[in-house]
Amino acid sequence: MRQSARSLYESKRQSAADALQHLKDGDFIIVPTGAGEPPALLHALSEQRRQFLDIKVAQILAMRKYGYFDCDTTAHVRHVALFFGGASRAAGQAGWADFIPSYFSEIPALIERGQIASDVVFSMASPMNEHGWFALSLGADYTMAAVKKARAIVLEVNPNVPFAHGQCHIHISQVTALVESSDPVLEVGLPAIGPVQEAIGKYVADMIEDGSTLQIGYGGIPDAVVQQLTNKHDLGIHTEMIGDGILTLVEAGVVTNRRKNFLPGKMVATFALGSKRLYDFMHHNAMLEMHPVDFSNDPYIAGQNDKLVAINASLQVDLLGQCGSESIGHLPYSGTGGQVDFVRAANRSRGGKAFIVLPSTAKDGAISRIVPTLTPGTHVTTGKNDINYVVTEYGVAQLRGKSAKQRAEALISIAHPDFRGELRAAAAKIQLC
Repeated sequence: MRQSARSLYESKRQSAADALQHLKDGDFIIVPTGAGEPPALLHALSEQRRQFLDIKVAQILAMRKYGYFDCDTTAHVRHVALFFGGASRAAGQAGWADFIPSYFSEIPALIERGQIASDVVFSMASPMNEHGWFALSLGADYTMAAVKKARAIVLEVNPNVPFAHGQCHIHISQVTALVESSDPVLEVGLPAIGPVQEAIGKYVADMIEDGSTLQIGYGGIPDAVVQQLTNKHDLGIHTEMIGDGILTLVEAGVVTNRRKNFLPGKMVATFALGSKRLYDFMHHNAMLEMHPVDFSNDPYIAGQNDKLVAINASLQVDLLGQCGSESIGHLPYSGTGGQVDFVRAANRSRGGKAFIVLPSTAKDGAISRIVPTLTPGTHVTTGKNDINYVVTEYGVAQLRGKSAKQRAEALISIAHPDFRGELRAAAAKIQLC
């Protein structure tokens, strides 16, 4: 390793507590997606939170409920969600965590234009290579855009973080401070899959052709699709998240990327969330490239792949095909994420297919997820002009190019049988049948 890079490294190494000296009251801290969040730094910030005023910590998917997730100390440090998850959902629903609605693909542009601030970056990073470079491989997402704007960049360097290929690298000369840790990277297992998820997965899997390129979201239904693709050939990957489901397809020889139009031979993703086995697979693997989200999720770029298949979940769909995928009424549940990005990408793709998947009912069968109109206050995610396929355990409704009445008929046909009568009656009242 060159001495100059090593000297810089040593001069910037600090404890997590000492690294907080680079913060100023009022700062906006950008943190990567999911496993890219730096736990030592965020635990230190939690412990010292009362020493600061008006610090904001922005992240699209917080995985741990840190000490600053505290309604009594929001004047000191508070969470700003770009997407809610299990760690942040209660804070969002109670109103003491902030929320910035956005398409995942556009967050880098919002940062570049100053519409989302980026004073400081806190991120996990791989060890430095012999040329002085680190990889932000677990979350390139919007973090690479934030790096260009931030006053201070603080890395948590961990030997368990892979050094990946792609546009996810930062040089030691750009780093303000670094903290070393050796704890295992956060691992997330595959979701549980029941008979409903399996049935939905089979409908989707049966419509995926050999040579397709996949975007697969996180959740039981997308992973149920993955488990039923082992008989396919020459699939490709251009996605936002790489997880263990995709890894199983690679290991089975199903994913080769040979028939991709864009970056043939390469898998493309913007963040990773899975097991140690996945992170080991990512390390110096020329088959995989981690890119910023304005590259991975750009509908024009992703849509250059023929037969692009996008698989994303929703909470509720109305009879026009509007998807409420991120709230329960007015209460936030998740966020827009990359769903619309990839629906639009699949619509652009030659032979592309965008699937919105959801069980037909919720609350143990008490309510229908297919509804005449979305629950008042629901945040519309995928709009009626973008929607293509909707899939429940009762079948597939293809909506693109269909009239409003044809859409209603198709969606009622895949609703739970117990609710079809009342859906038809409601459709008649709003002139949809």
